[in-house]
Amino acid sequence: MRLLAMVTAALVLLIVPAAARAGSPSSPVDMATPPWTALGRVQTELGTRCTGFLISPRVVMTAAHCLFRHVTGRYVQPSSVHFLWRYDMGAYADHARVVAFAIAPGYDPLHELHTLGLDRAFLTLDHTVGDLGDDVRFAPATPRIGAPLLLGGYNRDHDEVLEADSCRLRGFAVDHGGHRLLVHDCYGEPGTSGAALFSRAPSGDWDVVGLEVAVTGPSGRIGLAEPLAN
Repeated sequence: MRLLAMVTAALVLLIVPAAARAGSPSSPVDMATPPWTALGRVQTELGTRCTGFLISPRVVMTAAHCLFRHVTGRYVQPSSVHFLWRYDMGAYADHARVVAFAIAPGYDPLHELHTLGLDRAFLTLDHTVGDLGDDVRFAPATPRIGAPLLLGGYNRDHDEVLEADSCRLRGFAVDHGGHRLLVHDCYGEPGTSGAALFSRAPSGDWDVVGLEVAVTGPSGRIGLAEPLAN
């Protein structure tokens, strides 16, 4: 998760959100229960740690910036990336190595403010993980402002467990390149990048509506996610 210094410097807000909440309301969750069954920790052998989620038994979605090294100006080798499914306190339900990944067309890690809304990567795993029912389901449409949301990830302050927070959709924004973003007030720290942002469906289930890419604001408590709803 990147921390963008100021909303006004990073984004063009379409709807200005209210003041962010204080504190850290996130709490550990049971990863064997929906909607957390698809999540896991994405980590490289260089020590980078982010969050990712299964969109099929062989494909994980995460934030592209998690795979980029500013020191070299290049992405890491796929073989150095690991997906630890349902990681919790050193234990996990499965461990897969990444054999290839694809970055969303147009994303440029050297010009993040112009391409923040394209910050996503698709990781191909070396074997199937879980079953078809363990991957996420994408929402058919973007929810309305004020809709309840859930965000769960491996926050830097407690990165050995998946912590989740409930919040609301506070508005919409565009990056400097005109790509849309969702603005919410779920708690997130570095490590939550690549996490699925969930919205409640009419059925009561939680469907994916976004992918977490950054936080911003004076207190860093305004979340930014790129929309993924169908």
